[in-house]
Amino acid sequence: MKTDIRKRARERLDERLADLQPVNRLRPPPKGWIRAIRDALGMSGVQLAARLGVRPQTVEALEKSEASGSIQLSTLRRAAEALDCTLVYALVPNSSLGEAVNARARKIATRALARVAHTMKLEAQETGDAGMEARIEAYIRDQVKDRDLWEGP
Repeated sequence: MKTDIRKRARERLDERLADLQPVNRLRPPPKGWIRAIRDALGMSGVQLAARLGVRPQTVEALEKSEASGSIQLSTLRRAAEALDCTLVYALVPNSSLGEAVNARARKIATRALARVAHTMKLEAQETGDAGMEARIEAYIRDQVKDRDLWEGP
């Protein structure tokens, strides 16, 4: 039952995140969004500093920290508001969440079945690769649970 709920939750998240693909279109400009938007608005660093209630040197440090990826979200949110922008924050998976779960389950099943195959080979009971795909699917169905996917390497 919980597996179905998790699967539906993944599908709903995938639908919501689909609009953010491809991620490349959201890649920040080389000097960061703050600097790019500030420049596009024709706003000086001194003017942004006044809106933020900080010194102009702080704006320069803020822009550098954004460009390097070390800016804090709360600081970025304040800068966005000062630029009359909305901060959009999201984690966008590289594949669908369902595909990520399936790939991880397959990796776990393949590793487990490889150990079994090795032991059987040592005992001269090797089964060969025939039917391996069916065994992997059966192992995933019978043994691998969503909550166990992310424990360990």
